[in-house]
Amino acid sequence: MRKEVILAGFGGQGVMSIGKNLAEAGVEEGLEVSWVPSYGPEMRGGTANCTVILTDERIGAPLVDHPTEIVVMNRPSLAKFEPVLRAGGTAFVNSSMIPERVSRTDVTAIYVPCDDIAQELGSSKVGNMVMLGAYVASAGVLKPQTIENMIHAMFTGEKARLVPLNLEAFRRGMACVQV
Repeated sequence: MRKEVILAGFGGQGVMSIGKNLAEAGVEEGLEVSWVPSYGPEMRGGTANCTVILTDERIGAPLVDHPTEIVVMNRPSLAKFEPVLRAGGTAFVNSSMIPERVSRTDVTAIYVPCDDIAQELGSSKVGNMVMLGAYVASAGVLKPQTIENMIHAMFTGEKARLVPLNLEAFRRGMACVQV
């Protein structure tokens, strides 16, 4: 098993957080992992992407030219990474920000209204957790309970009040792809 994922969006959309959560969950589950962030020159609003590898074998190099999956949170990211997605791969698309459809017929597209769900939940900041839930439910490489445990561990002290919101966002994302 080997998943090579490129996650991309504007700075502030939480793509680095999604990637870091995937990598940390992979470590927790005993997988070999790699997480490589890449930032644009701007802090918030600029482009940001990261590459995550999850595998049960050694990782020779953390470079990914043709990912098995892409997670795109905005239009420029879809335009940039759809062409390099491996044939037979999966594109996870934030359909709240990207009205266009994936143009390739040799890949699967999963459309997740991340921002719309986040707004329904009352916080625009949890769109990334919605997408994380969709990815975990669809990819089948990580256990949802591992992510839920991480959410509890991430938000402690004063921030513990954010646990229910983030859990709900994660679960709503999973529900987007479960039949």
